[in-house]
Amino acid sequence: MPLPRSEMQAVARALPPNPVVAAIGSHSALDIADGASQEGFRTLVLAQQGRERTYAKYFRTRRDASGAIRRGFVDDVWTFPAFADVARPDTQARLRAANALIVPNRALSSYIPLERLEDDFRVPIVGSRSMLRIEERTERDNYYTLLEGAGVPTPKRIASPAAIHGLAIVKLPHATRRLERGFFTVASAEEFRTKSEVLIRQGIVRADDLASARIEEYILGPVFNFNFFLSPLAVPDEQLELLGVDERRESSLDGVARLPAAQQLEIGEAARLPRYTVVGHGSLTVRESVLESVFDLAERFVAASASRYPPGILGPFTLQSCLDADGSPVIFDVAARIGGGTNVHLALGHPYGNALWRGPMSTGRRIAIEIRRAIAAGRLAEIVT
Repeated sequence: MPLPRSEMQAVARALPPNPVVAAIGSHSALDIADGASQEGFRTLVLAQQGRERTYAKYFRTRRDASGAIRRGFVDDVWTFPAFADVARPDTQARLRAANALIVPNRALSSYIPLERLEDDFRVPIVGSRSMLRIEERTERDNYYTLLEGAGVPTPKRIASPAAIHGLAIVKLPHATRRLERGFFTVASAEEFRTKSEVLIRQGIVRADDLASARIEEYILGPVFNFNFFLSPLAVPDEQLELLGVDERRESSLDGVARLPAAQQLEIGEAARLPRYTVVGHGSLTVRESVLESVFDLAERFVAASASRYPPGILGPFTLQSCLDADGSPVIFDVAARIGGGTNVHLALGHPYGNALWRGPMSTGRRIAIEIRRAIAAGRLAEIVT
């Protein structure tokens, strides 16, 4: 049974004026911690053994004799044998004792079973706990159904491999690294069969995942990830903000795409089928004539989420899009929490957020400002679930 929101709101109301801002040590944890540190919060990263040095050593907070920060922004690191151990009852009790607020990233909902997060994880989450599930494409109700119900354009779904008659993309998880992608492109049912066989042999995809994979038309166009923020604390016409735009760097897709066509044909079969593993991000801006439609789609998403998953989206979210030949955005993915590319905002912010706020504004800092404002106004319960 889903955890009552009122229980987490009661925990939030009892927090001191300076709670600890915590995140799983992956994805955009650096952006979250940096932004929280800028706003005077202590920061906590929940790391897995073997992946903790980035936070515990290289970005660790160093203070002078007066307590002022002179270097870094990660105050504390808790290390676990596995990320899933964060959901253990004793860890939850420890987090509550530390007065922690959890800022969700993709790692939180990927490494901790969604049922645990929804039903048993008794730590306040800054954001929309009930919407983390919509990112799972195998769910009957997911971000596609939400977007389509809101009239937001998405790539056309192809019912089966036999119905592939043109360039399409097959979306499924990587066989072993479940947080990563096992995506591949095809143009016919025969190509689907042959590529599937190769990728299964290479250990990139699993046969059982192919049965539930989503096949959709491939939109030819550049990718733009629009990083938004929704504040329930603001007056209605100031609640939605565009903080920044990023693009993905994918391995080995980017490497293959940089080769001339003749050289692409010369590389081995294994390398010729590119992988879509996200390994980094770059910062972008977009033509201003596109922004009107992007804001319209974001408004539709916000309204639909409030109706279908009350209280709806809270805080950061990302609409991942391709711009088609006419320059119109088609939304192919949604992050119902801080996006994977917001580290491009780290410390410096982004042109859109900076211009809106008249100073450096990263997604991480915007989250921290929302927490600070909510505490000052006695409204922290409104931004947690």
